[in-house]
Amino acid sequence: MAAAVVMHPLAAQSETLHLNSSQLPNADPATSKATKPPAKGAITNDTKRTRSERPCDGCRRRKSKCVVQDSTPCVLCKFHKEECTFVQGPVPRKRKADEEPNKDGSAPKVAKPAVAIASQPPNLQAAPMGRLLPSVARPHPVRPHVRPDPQATLDHSLSLQRHRHCRHIGSTSALDMSFLTHCQYGMVNEAALDFGDVRRVSPDGFFEMLPDAAFPTHEDELQALWEVEQIVGSNGPALIDLYFDKVHPSYPVIQRRAFLDRHGSGDRQFSSALLAAMYILAIRWWTQDPMLAQQPIPSVDALEALALRSLNVAMQRPKLSSLQAGLLLLQRQHANAWPMTVQLVALSQDLGLHLDCSNWELPLWERRLRKRLSWAVYMQDKWSSLVFGRPSHIHVSEWAVAPLTMEDFNEETITDEVEEANVELELTDDEDCVNIFLQMIGLTNIMAEVVDTFYTQAGIAEIKRSGNQATQLILSKAKPVQLKLKEWFANLPPYAKMDSDDPPPSVGYLHLAYFATEISIHRRIVQSLSPGFTRSAADNYALYICRSAAKTRLISAMDFVNRLKPEHLDAFWFFASANNFALIATFGNLLRATAPGHEEAEFYEMRLKEYRWALSVSSKPARWIGQAVALLDVTNHMLESLPEKPRSGQGTPRSRTDSAHDREVRL
Repeated sequence: MAAAVVMHPLAAQSETLHLNSSQLPNADPATSKATKPPAKGAITNDTKRTRSERPCDGCRRRKSKCVVQDSTPCVLCKFHKEECTFVQGPVPRKRKADEEPNKDGSAPKVAKPAVAIASQPPNLQAAPMGRLLPSVARPHPVRPHVRPDPQATLDHSLSLQRHRHCRHIGSTSALDMSFLTHCQYGMVNEAALDFGDVRRVSPDGFFEMLPDAAFPTHEDELQALWEVEQIVGSNGPALIDLYFDKVHPSYPVIQRRAFLDRHGSGDRQFSSALLAAMYILAIRWWTQDPMLAQQPIPSVDALEALALRSLNVAMQRPKLSSLQAGLLLLQRQHANAWPMTVQLVALSQDLGLHLDCSNWELPLWERRLRKRLSWAVYMQDKWSSLVFGRPSHIHVSEWAVAPLTMEDFNEETITDEVEEANVELELTDDEDCVNIFLQMIGLTNIMAEVVDTFYTQAGIAEIKRSGNQATQLILSKAKPVQLKLKEWFANLPPYAKMDSDDPPPSVGYLHLAYFATEISIHRRIVQSLSPGFTRSAADNYALYICRSAAKTRLISAMDFVNRLKPEHLDAFWFFASANNFALIATFGNLLRATAPGHEEAEFYEMRLKEYRWALSVSSKPARWIGQAVALLDVTNHMLESLPEKPRSGQGTPRSRTDSAHDREVRL
């Protein structure tokens, strides 16, 4: 019979789980040792423990229970593919010289063992202590910032605890806010009620705290995690490195330091959906790692199936890790991407991410992470609304999240002690990439205004009611948002411009999103000029002006694609990028279909052929661009039966002479 491994939960409300050791992917270090009556033949303090009764070196380092079966390597070393050795002795325990009483007046807690640097996990040794010290002189010496215990870091959080999850209590729920304010809250701002615990984060902010073990699917998560690790084998750490090198700087939705601290200390109780999503995105750069390139690529389809299945289960227990997993999975094309986006918006609202957490009683690092995730969900919702032509599920009246600042991208898991000491910590991300992310948020706000103005049911109905004045109405509504877009582009920092000497690779998806936003405005104007709309018969000059401006935007967007370099194509691209490439082609075909004359239609047809060739070349190093090529082919096929246009002299004024100069037009 397989030995049973007992995992002791950290939260008081959680139940102890008994798992078969053959299914356990890794054990999480317990914070307290369970007291058991000595079994028959147990070793007492007066006798030395034998090899079979003391933990191996790996389990001692991980602070995990060591389970050895029939003189084989222990369960955890076998899982990690490590050598199971019994060389190192136990680390002597030491107490702090100056134990301080707790704030609640209880007896002081014994300090954690003081471990020498040499025995710490590699990620702790590598942290440069010099940059964690205060940057200004102080009257009293300040102790250097020692990175907090990864387990304790999560247990002090609101929405990343490993054995509990939270749900925001809304203002119209049956639990009236005035009732909740009268509860007796303890040191961690939690009150025990009949239905469970309630945590107060602000005078009017409350969350239910519920145990994960209450859900029958909780144990399945460990099995799913084991299956994920089986697919990637021993290549997991290398894929994690690739993820943080290629994806994270451009899309910082994970608290990198907290993740790496847990990963380096042997903690493997991660969300299986999140880990699988990170592996899936990192596999794109598999061949760029010399060691990985020599091995077969893991099955992305198998990882994705596991991730989606695990995510559906995890959504029953709202946590930030589930939201992170969903956001990462949506960076790839999915048939059910829109329903999944709607689910993530609902999940984020369960977690209270639509609220301003700036002054909540939460760890500083968690407040910063929540803000980043809030805006990531916002961008996902708004761009999905454009991509799929669906109503947005985030509305201005229900959005209270404060704007992001550079400080919100600090990756350190800062404790309250460090925060009060005003310790300055450096950003761990590339600052230029962070700024690209911030610029994308600003652009998303403008794009959302474009959609609200021209593509909502209310906007469409208003244009239809205007009749002959539809074009004039659209132009009047377009002018304010065009000015905002122009100002946004003019205020881009130098490194965020395509012609910069050394722009960050992620600048590509930002400029593509800019052209998609601009095209979305001109697309609506051109649609109002088509035969399906009634307009003034004599205003040919206005028609020429509108179509010329649209042509200029199209040529600029196509030329942007021609300027993309290999380093741009190798970078991480926001999920909407494939659709934005296709949107350029759609706009070109719209201009071709509505062209008044044969020469103008032929011009667009030739430019679209050139554009398709450019996309095909780019799709070789960036295969995801192939989706845009496929969509372009679909629209081309739809126009095969387009009637022949009238030839010279019968089209828009000056259309023939314009065609000779259109190739020279630039942004």
